[in-house]
Amino acid sequence: MALTREQIAQRVARELEDGFYVNLGIGIPTLVANFVPEGIEVMLQSENGLLGMGPYPTKDQVDADMINAGKETVTAATGAAIFSSAESFAMIRGGHVDLTVLGAFEVDQQGNIASWMIPKKLVKGMGGAMDLVAGAKNIICVMTHANKHGESKLLSHCSLPLTGVNCINKIVTDLAVLEVKDGAFHLLERAPGISVDEIVSKTQGKLVVPECVPEMVFS
Repeated sequence: MALTREQIAQRVARELEDGFYVNLGIGIPTLVANFVPEGIEVMLQSENGLLGMGPYPTKDQVDADMINAGKETVTAATGAAIFSSAESFAMIRGGHVDLTVLGAFEVDQQGNIASWMIPKKLVKGMGGAMDLVAGAKNIICVMTHANKHGESKLLSHCSLPLTGVNCINKIVTDLAVLEVKDGAFHLLERAPGISVDEIVSKTQGKLVVPECVPEMVFS
């Protein structure tokens, strides 16, 4: 079966490394905070001015003034720092974020990403996405493999306005984990019960499939 939102976040959390400064985008990426592996310490950054986000609050922990960039209530981890949005973007633009996790409408085989607008639909603005894809050292995109009509979102060329060019390193979808390199998607893992044939059928861009594709493991 396709991965749930929580399982996608859980799989992304395995990419975290001790000492990383990590920016989590709106939506599925924010769930990664709930799955940081034991034994490592990371500092999660929210672009509105919080470094050191903790997991989502319980009912007793909710503080309406403590929010992330998506205006969701969050907690602060031990050692957290709160500062202005300007300082937060200086951190991003200065290349001090080790990993960014964000969503997308489309990604193509060159590592281009379209994530901020669909023409003729409501556009709320690009937020910090363009700064993040330009400033982070490593970028993971999380998304569904296909849209609600069954059409692939992993393309040979993005059709929507781009957020960034040649910047996506890895993609975690509800069906697979893929690496973007050498002008192609390289299949690394598949969701439990998902066949390679299904992934191939739902990937419009060039896909490199190794002889053996392991299933993801969730403990």
